[in-house]
Amino acid sequence: MSSRNSQANKAAARDRLRLERERQAKKDKARRQVVVAASIVGVLAIAGGVGYAVMQANKPDAWDAAKDKALVKPANTTGTDGTTVVIGKPTAKKTLEMYEDPRCPICSVFEEQVGPTVKKDVDAGKYKIQFIGATFIDNGSPGTGSKNALSALGAALNVSPEAFMEYKAQLYSAKWHPQETSDKFAKDDYLLQVADTVPALKGNAKFQKDVQDGTFDKWALTMSKKFDDSGVTGTPTLKMDGKKITADGSDNAPQDPASFTKAIDKALKG
Repeated sequence: MSSRNSQANKAAARDRLRLERERQAKKDKARRQVVVAASIVGVLAIAGGVGYAVMQANKPDAWDAAKDKALVKPANTTGTDGTTVVIGKPTAKKTLEMYEDPRCPICSVFEEQVGPTVKKDVDAGKYKIQFIGATFIDNGSPGTGSKNALSALGAALNVSPEAFMEYKAQLYSAKWHPQETSDKFAKDDYLLQVADTVPALKGNAKFQKDVQDGTFDKWALTMSKKFDDSGVTGTPTLKMDGKKITADGSDNAPQDPASFTKAIDKALKG
């Protein structure tokens, strides 16, 4: 082999080696870029996830958000904020104020035992009733059931006073009323299940939508504030002409029809 050929072969070999090194360097650079890009995406994903978690943690819950909603007043209410709920014949001369919390176990006993007597008296025009709803049990037994049930009662009142009274009776019934420590009323599905026992509410699409959408959530909070501002500290509380109606020898509302009728007749004469 000539010296010229030998030198040409060496130069060609050097060129091939240089080209191979350049190709390998490009591959290594591309691989590093992919790794860096993937790392950046991973960091952004983690940051995004953390940001989303922080945003969710700081996002107000439905009841905090309800405070800023526009107030929707149920039909069959009066007053500037729709929290005056009076049911009965306009000719009835006196009004029985009833303060109740949907989760209150004693309210449940009262409604089961005395509720039918109240309904009979109201239907007869003996007196009207004014309902004032409370939600303080949501604070003592943490939850949202009192507020949610009160909102659903607003949706029933929007249908009719009769639907409101029937639904309230069912919510307090032995079959449907939960233990005070159970927050079943916080679930819309449960409230709608109870509503299916009331003919005017069963299959009522507007009522169901109002419950699920929380149409009367702000109203429930406004009604609850009315209770808080009333000075009444417990439920059930009954008042007529500004005076508490209690059972003989007790500071509590009567819990049976006979003692209730005796106390109410005394109040009507007073």
